[in-house]
Amino acid sequence: MAKLQITLKRSLIGRPEVQRATVQSLGLRKVNSTVVKEDNVAIRGMVNAVSHLVEVKEV
Repeated sequence: MAKLQITLKRSLIGRPEVQRATVQSLGLRKVNSTVVKEDNVAIRGMVNAVSHLVEVKEV
């Protein structure tokens, strides 16, 4: 199964609590932190909700 490399590119300062919680549940903490997750519907939905804050690459 494919994997996604997700990198937080924008700050969470001033963002709604829902977006902060989504980024935290993805495992991202600081700007430029990166995680690798399995590509599934749940992860795609979370990435889509904060797509303006993250950068995604297929690994």
